Amino acid sequence: MTDPIYTEIDLMKRCDLTEEQFTEFRKYDLVSPIMNNDAGTELYPHHTLEVLQKIKQLKSMGYELEEIRKIVKKVGLPVPKKQKKKDDSKIYLTVGELAEKIGVNARTIKHWEDKGIIFPDARSEGGFRLYQEIYIFFGKLILDLQMFGYTLDKIKTVSDMFRDFVTIGNKPDTYPPAESRKKLKDMQQQIEQLTVKMTALKDGIDRWEDLLKKKKKEINSLINKKQKKK
Repeated sequence: MTDPIYTEIDLMKRCDLTEEQFTEFRKYDLVSPIMNNDAGTELYPHHTLEVLQKIKQLKSMGYELEEIRKIVKKVGLPVPKKQKKKDDSKIYLTVGELAEKIGVNARTIKHWEDKGIIFPDARSEGGFRLYQEIYIFFGKLILDLQMFGYTLDKIKTVSDMFRDFVTIGNKPDTYPPAESRKKLKDMQQQIEQLTVKMTALKDGIDRWEDLLKKKKKEINSLINKKQKKK
């Protein structure tokens, strides 16, 4: 399972901190968010809880924040390096940010979720649904499929196949060999069907481009004739 992501409010509740205390910790660079979205909501990785508890422990032992900052710089705090690297490498988007970058509204993202086409990569304790940047590209692919005449139910089938493809590639033993072969053959069939649709669409675009160019010239010619008559 994906480790939870926390907002400042989540962390303060979890660690029994006041807003003033948390602000002081931020001032001394003892904790930092992994993202800051356009709405100003800062989000923190799971290991921040452990960091805050360690800071509180050091303070209870009589250390001042400046001293703790020096300790952090010199020896660090007991944060799993593997986990920290994993969290810091990800950029998360809220529903609103993802919707804006794809060019849809937030209700559309929620509808795709309800249909099982996309799933959030993480959730904060405060209820924020978070997505990695790859969903920008994926969302635009969904819009493309809709232009090709695919319903959301059909797109759900395609998205499930894509997830199966990733699973089979990363963990070949997830499904029995016969089931994996069937899934891959179904994917091939879907690719062939989509290729046919794309070819027809390209042919249609070419026809309309030629038609519009001709009509544009004819309209300009008529405009010029009308102007000369004046």
